[in-house]
Parts: sequence; structure tokens; C-alpha cells
Amino acid sequence: MKLTVRDGGERLDIYLTKETELTRSQIKQLLDKDKILLNGEVGVKSGKAVKAGDEIEIELIQEEIDLIPQNLKINIIYEDDDLAIINKAQGMSVHPGGGANTGTLANALLYHFQNLSSVGDITRPGIVHRLDKDTSGVMLVAKNDKAHLSLSKQIAERTVEKIYVALVEGVLKSDSGEIKTFITRSTKNRKLMMVGCGNGTEREAITNFKVLKRFEQNTLVEFKLITGRTHQIRVHSKHIGHPVVGDPHYGFKKQKFSLMGQLLHAKKITITHPKTNKQMTFETDLPEHFENVLSVLKENE
Repeated sequence: MKLTVRDGGERLDIYLTKETELTRSQIKQLLDKDKILLNGEVGVKSGKAVKAGDEIEIELIQEEIDLIPQNLKINIIYEDDDLAIINKAQGMSVHPGGGANTGTLANALLYHFQNLSSVGDITRPGIVHRLDKDTSGVMLVAKNDKAHLSLSKQIAERTVEKIYVALVEGVLKSDSGEIKTFITRSTKNRKLMMVGCGNGTEREAITNFKVLKRFEQNTLVEFKLITGRTHQIRVHSKHIGHPVVGDPHYGFKKQKFSLMGQLLHAKKITITHPKTNKQMTFETDLPEHFENVLSVLKENE
């Protein structure tokens, strides 16, 4: 992992806690093992102040994980020799983490597919991008390294179109619009994100939205990701005062529906096939738990 400091003045360990998911204790451990280089030098102290333009290189210590194939039910909506499209269910983690090494999409992919790409982390075979555990919908799976690199490049160059549908709190006044902010890691909880002030170290996030239907106290919204930041739609929805219904972290504390997580569904994705170069679009229906809430809202109209 490589970082270029854009706005200096902070201690190295504090700067890294804001820019990565590492804790200060983990950063100290990496420093002690000469796994963090500052401008190519080892032996740097955690309290050293970083300056704008400094280059930081981090060699992460990989946790030994025995990723096993598991016969878990997954919805494969398309498959060929190069890729597969999965309709991920709400509640399934994409890959191991936090001590949970089983029950993930990664475990299921190892069971269902003979070939998967090996690009990147060994705990994420074939996984080109991710969805939050409680976000459902379409996901790309690469079956070889060439396909993986092609799809990753398309995502990086923003030529992949990703369309989401969410039910949000309150009634949006505008029929459509753009949400453009900076997003950075939360200063209160490193596992969450927040809108930043654009100090040079934060990443720009752009989301377009379109109202699909208004209810008395909620709005069904289509979101189109222009960028792909962590928790982007959820953070942007909260930012405009209309958090996603059921969101346990960015949503309202009091929820009127009994839900297992946010009503956010990755409905459609458009890619260029890595071998044929043909444009392909894959679309999924809203899951049953999402439709059930919409049915209740329609009945109450």
C-alpha cells in the first residue's frame, strides 16, 4: 500500500489511522517490524510528523486464513469462461474479515467455480469489487486474471455503470440531482465513513440520484455511482438528510420497519466484456424483503 501525503503536520500514526483501517497499535507493530517506510526509510518513529509530499509505503502482514470452499446458496445470473454475475443476498459478507472465515461469498465462489482469478488478496478469489454485507444485488466475479484486470481497469476509469435502488427516509423535493462531496474515514469510528471538508487528503465522491416514487414519509430513489467510495450512497444519503431506511450506522435510530439492514440494492451493472469487448448489462429484481416494505407503503397511501 502506497500513500502520498497531501496535507502534513500530523504524527505519522495519527495520519495513518485516518487514511487507512489500521489502528495505532497495528501501526506501531508494523513500524517495529520495519513494514512501514517513510520516503524509503525504515526505523521511523510513530510520533514523527509527516510533511506534504512525503511517500509512505506499507507492507501489510497477511493474516493466515484457511479459506475453504462451502456449498452455500448463491444466485448466479450469468456465467461464461471469463466472468460470472452474482445476485448477492442481503446478510452475506463478501469476504472473510473480523475473525469470520466462513459463510462468505468468497467461500461459496470457491465451491461453485472451478476457476477464479488470483489477482490481489488470497481471501478474495474472483472478487473484483464489493458490496456491504447488508446491501444486496449484482456483483462481478472474474474467472481468470486477464478478466479481473480488465474489469478492474473499467471500474478505475469509471466506464462501468452501477445503478442502485434505495428507500430513503423523508420525501425528496428534487426529482433528480447530483451529490458531490469529499469522503473520508470517520474520526469517531474507523470502520465508518463521513463527509469531509476537502483538505487535500480526502477523496472526491459523486452520486447522481433520480426519484422513482414518493410516499407519505419515504422516497424510492435510483442512485448512479460516478465514483465508488466506501459506503458512498449511505454516507451521501445521510448527508442530504435522507438516510437509507434500515441503515444501522448512518440511518435514523428509530426505525418503523423490522429489518436486518439497509434497503439498498445494486440493481443494474453495465460492463464491457473483457474478451469480446461487447457491452453487457445485467439487472436484478428487488429482493423480497425490499418489496414487502414497498407493499406496506403502497397499502398505506
